[in-house]
This record gives sequence, C-alpha cells and structure tokens, in this order.
Amino acid sequence: MITLSTAQLERILTHAAEAKPDECCGLIGGQDNQARNTYPMQNVAQNPQLAYEAAPENLFAAQREMRERGEQLLAIYHSHPRSAEPAPSQTDVRLAYYPQAVYFIVGFDNDRPILRAFRISERDDVWQEVEYAIADE
Repeated sequence: MITLSTAQLERILTHAAEAKPDECCGLIGGQDNQARNTYPMQNVAQNPQLAYEAAPENLFAAQREMRERGEQLLAIYHSHPRSAEPAPSQTDVRLAYYPQAVYFIVGFDNDRPILRAFRISERDDVWQEVEYAIADE
C-alpha cells in the first residue's frame, strides 16, 4: 500500500483542480511504498479534456530527478474532471505501461475532489481498486 503525506495529497488535488476542465497528470516518486515527491506534468494530449499525455521534457526531467534522489516510480496520477466516480477508462487501461505503478485518478463531485487508486494490467486488460494511506510527515 502506498502512503502519501497530507501535503502531497493536497498538491495532487490542487493540480487537478487548477487543470480543469483539462485532465492533469503527474508522477509520484519514493521508496518502499512511501511517497517522497510529486512531479506535476504538463498535459500535451491532442484533446486534454478527454486524455492525458505527459510532456516528454517533463517526463524525462522527473525521471532524472527521481534517479538522483534514489527514488523509484511508485505511482502515476491524472484526473477525470467530469467524473464523480473516477475509474480507469479503456484508454487508461490500454496505455497502462507500468504495471508495477499504482494509478491514482482524481474525480470531482461538483467541486469536491475524490482520489482513488488502482492497479492496472494493460497486458491482461483488467484493473482493480487498491487502498492507499495518508500520513503526516
């Protein structure tokens, strides 16, 4: 189970709220299932209201920073701004190339953010919701 700090959770939820009506995206790095840093990305998808694609320069910079900090990729997050019940879309499953990562999705019930976590297997075309923890640093 991945553990996020309250501050990390707030950064993810703020990123999602500020990106609306577009989807946001980002990475979470850490060790031993303990998140250490969030890495917000610019969404450069052709239609950012319906999909996400991290800007390559953001992605490479985050991966380099994670290596320098001794972190592993723990999770990938993005938002579904028009969904009160966030769950992986068919596109999310098809593009889930990191089966070891947890996929966080932020949805919104009116303006109230809802964060859910999933394990997604692109190869098996399946997903399941998983638990995560919030703990102060």
